[in-house]
Amino acid sequence: MSSAPKSVKKVVLAYSGGLDTSIILKWLQEEYGCEVVTFPADLGQGEELGPAREKALMLGIKPENIYIEDLREEFVRDFVFPMFRANAVYEGVYLLGTSIARPLISQKQIEIARKTGADAVCHGATGKGNDQVRFELSYYALEPGIKIIAPWREWTFKSRTDLLDFARSHQIPIAKDKEGEAPFSVDANLLHSSSEGKVLEDPAQKAPEMVYQRTISPMSAPDKVTTIKIGFSKGDAVSLNGQKMSPATLLKALNDLGRDNGIGRLDLVENRFVGMKSRGIYETPGGTILLAAHRAMESVTLDRGAAHLKDDLMPRYAELIYYGFWFSPEREMLQALIDKSQEHVEGEVTLELYKGNVIVTGRESPKSLYSSTLVTFEDDQGAYDQKDAQGFIKLNALRLRTLAQRNRGQKR
Repeated sequence: MSSAPKSVKKVVLAYSGGLDTSIILKWLQEEYGCEVVTFPADLGQGEELGPAREKALMLGIKPENIYIEDLREEFVRDFVFPMFRANAVYEGVYLLGTSIARPLISQKQIEIARKTGADAVCHGATGKGNDQVRFELSYYALEPGIKIIAPWREWTFKSRTDLLDFARSHQIPIAKDKEGEAPFSVDANLLHSSSEGKVLEDPAQKAPEMVYQRTISPMSAPDKVTTIKIGFSKGDAVSLNGQKMSPATLLKALNDLGRDNGIGRLDLVENRFVGMKSRGIYETPGGTILLAAHRAMESVTLDRGAAHLKDDLMPRYAELIYYGFWFSPEREMLQALIDKSQEHVEGEVTLELYKGNVIVTGRESPKSLYSSTLVTFEDDQGAYDQKDAQGFIKLNALRLRTLAQRNRGQKR
């Protein structure tokens, strides 16, 4: 079914237990004749992973070759939060929910490969998307000599029908909603859900409501304001309404608040790394709230120069994550700069959630740089001499006046 080399002895498969990765599992056994290690990762996608274990056993995987890990806390603490310290958004709007999950999955696959003596890893990303790049750049960065199997680039299946026929012939269970063509594909984790393909491929057509996985419509959200307070320490959210929470617990709570208030929907046409444009529906309810709160906290605790430098560097940082360069030296260099900027980003932000909107209404910090003495229109008792502004303006205008004099002379 492919012309792939058969020199693999053991492979670690990123396995969800779903139809596609079950087909890949059986295909690996047949095509490569190798031992398969399955790795279902719990990143908060909202699905039980017990069935994935049962399905792997049913497909002939040895119990000792099934690795299931709850990665929710690690995902938020070591990947999501560092990214949010940078206020990272790709192309101005996308909060990188899928992109940031791939390096963690890849890292765990490589760890399991080392532990089990596997000489290969396998992912289920297609040959048209970004995920194949993200997985494989991470694999190579962590284990330069690892063999990589990418079934969608190797096998000869031409259609969904071919895949279903293969599943039936190998007694792989097919859920009723998986028969025929899927209306769209979904990827989810604790940060977001994304939907792409099929009914969403025409960017001129409004996405049907059934696409949305994580949020109610803003129009259907309660006609009532929800007020919350998010506490920060060193740039990371640490509390909600005064209650200390772990990273994953806090993000889950923000997701629930965002869901109930219709927050975090995004209909986006983006530029993929592989060169094409694609339309997707993304939902990041908790992340949308968190981004607004973090920027508000920075507004009173970051110096202007530091804040503006961060904003200058953010698109590059976001692009590195989107393209799959989480484990690159340049991303790590930027992260060190970003983390340094967060040393005094602490305090509490008050927000109002209302029908899809996140409204910042207050921010307070023991490290605040905001001075009411300096900004007041009342008598400032000498804290700021307004007459000093005249010289400041004249010096900044010097080059502009020089240019104007030259240009005026040329026009004569």
